[in-house]
Amino acid sequence: MAKYIAMSKKVIIGSRNPVKIEAVRQAFERVFPARTFMFEGVNIPSGVSDQPMTDAETRAGARNRAEAARRERPRADYWVGQEGGLEAHDDQLHAFAWMVVRSAERMGEARTGTFMLPPPIAELVRGGMELGDADDQVFGLTNSKQEDGAVGLLTHRMITRTAYYREALILALIPFVQPDLYSS
Repeated sequence: MAKYIAMSKKVIIGSRNPVKIEAVRQAFERVFPARTFMFEGVNIPSGVSDQPMTDAETRAGARNRAEAARRERPRADYWVGQEGGLEAHDDQLHAFAWMVVRSAERMGEARTGTFMLPPPIAELVRGGMELGDADDQVFGLTNSKQEDGAVGLLTHRMITRTAYYREALILALIPFVQPDLYSS
């Protein structure tokens, strides 16, 4: 009797940031618990500013990463782009991120919740610093964007950056969960 071996689906993530890779892993495994996946992060530029400052620029960065990951590693089943950004509302800076998931047949995208940055961090960002670097300076840390990020630091880890991204990734996977509702 032949032994059945389930074929793994390959997911390419347009980042080598361990937080982003882990968020993708958790989202895919939660949405598709019966499937097996292999995850690979690749260093992909976003094609936008190092610190996107509008919703549109941030969304474009996530889309660019997913598409560039597809071109870089075409032999995969899914390609994922994630981009964190900021946008000014009145006198406040709000942080959020866009998630894009592509396959050969479809695309899904979603945005995280939004939160207001405290003035000391916002001032550093307005002065030209990236959010992760501003977080590090205010909190006396190094490379926090590859750990808890702003959301984790500001919520005392009640919401980790992994969890924050994971939930939006699950939303971006809706077209893959409900393909009949998204067929063109």
